[in-house]
Amino acid sequence: MSLRPSGPFWQTGAMADVAQELCLYWNDRGPMWVEHRERLDTMLASLGEAAIARLHPSTGEHVLDIGCGTGTTTLELARLVGHGGHATGVDVSAPMLDEARRRAEEASLANTSFVVADAGAHQFEPRHFDAAFSRMGIMFFAEPVAGFNNLRRALRPGGRLSFVCWRSPAENSWVTEPGQAVAEVLGPPDPTDPGAPGPFSLAAADRISSILTEAGLLDIDITPHDLPVKIGGGTTDELIRYYMDLLPGAVVPDNADVHVIDRVKAALGAMVDRRRTPDGITLGAAAWLVSARA
Repeated sequence: MSLRPSGPFWQTGAMADVAQELCLYWNDRGPMWVEHRERLDTMLASLGEAAIARLHPSTGEHVLDIGCGTGTTTLELARLVGHGGHATGVDVSAPMLDEARRRAEEASLANTSFVVADAGAHQFEPRHFDAAFSRMGIMFFAEPVAGFNNLRRALRPGGRLSFVCWRSPAENSWVTEPGQAVAEVLGPPDPTDPGAPGPFSLAAADRISSILTEAGLLDIDITPHDLPVKIGGGTTDELIRYYMDLLPGAVVPDNADVHVIDRVKAALGAMVDRRRTPDGITLGAAAWLVSARA
């Protein structure tokens, strides 16, 4: 019998309830993402760079950063569009946006702003943005077609969309290896709906194409992007805490016995030590680079 919860909270209930639960989740977990920001940015940097290169922001443009988190990509977009342009970051997590604003002020990037909102439903000014971007922040819409349609309306005619999202978990050892370590203790996770909001909801290229087409977007291009991602170094205890805090699928039930938690940590520690190199831990990643036009 599996000791895991029956599945992510966002796989039950009406869509409005799903959106509310997602908001509560990201605000509750936001401080942990702030704490682990540097490690996460190291892991995701090359993926964001590839998606920004496809977007090709130009001086003076207004760009929307969807699911911007602690603002790393928003700040980079602000630098690329220059003082005559503007980068707007949107995220449901207030703690992460507090960190994003702090970093923007520290970097003296006045051409940034941050909005606490669900980008899939927020009332953006119509036809305002020249381009929209997301680094792993666009897979959580409760209603994907409506969410992407909302983004299309926020783009000027011909405006560009570029994002990067994960392919299937099976193609991403950064999630499967620690997940397997946890499964040694908790048992395999229960089956889940692959299309439910979550990090792998856009794992299938045909689903992405169908959603974007139905949302009215044009010139859709979906390109596979495979690369190693650097989880980084640090002590085994630091890396165990990172996985316990953030890894999808590694959630330990709140009522788990302390001995069960200790066994989970030991299994993760063994995985960390097995994969450790002088340069830290590097695991495989598989993503889609997606672009389209309004």
